[in-house]
Amino acid sequence: MSTAVAQNRGLGAVIWDYLTTVDHKKIAHLYLVSGGLFFLIGGLEAMIIRIQLMEPSNNFISAGLYNEMITMHGTTMIFLAAMPIIFALMNAVVPLQIGARDVAFPFLNSLGFWLFLFGGLILNISWFTGAPDAGWTNYAPLSTTSPGHGVDYYVMGLQISGAGTLIGGINFLVTIVNMRAPGMTYMRMPLFTWTVFVTSTLILFAFPALTVGLFLMMFDRMFGSAFFDVALGGNAMIWEHLFWIFGHPEVYILILPAFGAFSEIFSTFSKKRLFGYSAMVFATVLIGFLAFMVWAHHMFTVGLGPIANSIFAVATMAIAVPTGIKIFNWLFTMWGGNIRMNSAMLWSVAFIPTFTIGGMTGVMLAAAAADYQYHDTYFVVAHFHYVIVGGLVFGIFASLHYWWPKMFGQVLNEALGKWTFWLFFIGFHMTFFIQHFLGLIGMPRRYWTYQEGQGLEVGNMISTVGAFLMAIGTLVFIYNIVQTAVKGEKVSGDPWDGRTLEWTIPSPPPHYNFKQTPLVRGLDALWVEKSEGKKGMTPAEPLGDIHMPNNSILPFLMSLGLFIAGFGFIYQVDDKMWLILVFIGMGITLGSMLTRSVKDDLGHHIHKEDLEKGAGE
Repeated sequence: MSTAVAQNRGLGAVIWDYLTTVDHKKIAHLYLVSGGLFFLIGGLEAMIIRIQLMEPSNNFISAGLYNEMITMHGTTMIFLAAMPIIFALMNAVVPLQIGARDVAFPFLNSLGFWLFLFGGLILNISWFTGAPDAGWTNYAPLSTTSPGHGVDYYVMGLQISGAGTLIGGINFLVTIVNMRAPGMTYMRMPLFTWTVFVTSTLILFAFPALTVGLFLMMFDRMFGSAFFDVALGGNAMIWEHLFWIFGHPEVYILILPAFGAFSEIFSTFSKKRLFGYSAMVFATVLIGFLAFMVWAHHMFTVGLGPIANSIFAVATMAIAVPTGIKIFNWLFTMWGGNIRMNSAMLWSVAFIPTFTIGGMTGVMLAAAAADYQYHDTYFVVAHFHYVIVGGLVFGIFASLHYWWPKMFGQVLNEALGKWTFWLFFIGFHMTFFIQHFLGLIGMPRRYWTYQEGQGLEVGNMISTVGAFLMAIGTLVFIYNIVQTAVKGEKVSGDPWDGRTLEWTIPSPPPHYNFKQTPLVRGLDALWVEKSEGKKGMTPAEPLGDIHMPNNSILPFLMSLGLFIAGFGFIYQVDDKMWLILVFIGMGITLGSMLTRSVKDDLGHHIHKEDLEKGAGE
């Protein structure tokens, strides 16, 4: 669609377009905006936590509210901020990188987003009625005995949101297997696509464990069962096992796409092929395989015994090896390259030492005997923030600077980008590096306050000042987005002199992505064509009509129905009259599913004549 037409449409038409869209590029925008809003909410919760801990015996918030803050901060950041922003990048980039016109199941792609969003809304509505307070890991029996409905909101919100993530993972798995352009063998796929492929496989196998655990928790809390009640023959440890069988692969679900993005950025801005491409692919697959063999390192202190602890300790140390391979390959990619140090590259270079520190402390925690000392101290908090923020959030910032022109047709301001980087980078290390030492001198995690004279005052004050610097850096990034959008300076389809297929088409891409499916003749497909003096890709097909899917409101309605039913399930414990919401909500969902099943939706065609005129761009 031309820009002029878009500007002449009313706001209502644009909103309806986004409510009904099945276009992967618009779904990427939806994921990015909603994930960004949840990121700001999670960041606000983090700031409240740090203000509470900035001085001893502080009463900024109550102990009960503090428990809700730490629970919602972790849950929001992992499930509602990091995951959707990763899905935004997957949606925006993967179909373009493999030469596809959309994902395999556009309707399911839309459904996955709306399920995620409504699940996230349920979780955050709990702030008005009493938020979950059992920690983001929701350990039983604390969670099963938590008063009020906070944990019920956690259970329902994550069930609905997790279903959306699972649908998305399956969709991308099928897309990458079946929809690659002619000539794009597996060993010619860009590294970002490879990491999304392994991530989607992890989602397929990890999320069902969380789903099962949440179902059991739902029945314990809402229907009187006793899966986790020891007094009635249950086992509280089962929740920990189910949660971490999901929870540790989740770390790699988050970090692997960031690894892929760094690989693309290092290669593009070093003007070199990625060093050791094959080794990087096998390291990615090996990380995915080992991710399922390390979950009990979160449980060294529960009494599994020395044999189990030893097995999981060795497996945890082993997973550091393929990650180390990646670190060296990124360094060798830059070695001797013609490096262009812009904002995306700054984040990527800073990631290497930062993530290495996180990996090193991870190996320290992998030693089961030493873990008895580190466990549940601020040393663990520092470790996983070095991995998640120093890896994933740095990766998100790098990716957004790199792919922003492809998504929106504009390059983010470089000066503001560097201000964002330095404020956030310095603030991050101030916040979390000192927490290693706070943990080593005995500061427990999740404590509401501490007393004077324990040697914790200076470290906590430094940590809080760093958190404010990170917040300021984030605000500068938001200002950068607004300023870039207002200035509206458009760029070409290939502003970075890129190497992969997404840079062969206009920015932002037309509705149908590719007029003609490209023919891939090697790794770094666009670079192969450039090296032969060609300006674009060799087409694999003649110009012809393009079949595209129709928009649909049904994914929104299916998700809305589950959202309504969720409140019925939560409150039917107090009054069975609430069950009417279950029937209404499930009626909407099942009715929408029936409509989808019986109604033919054959899509539409963009005709060859319109393509020749440039329609649909």
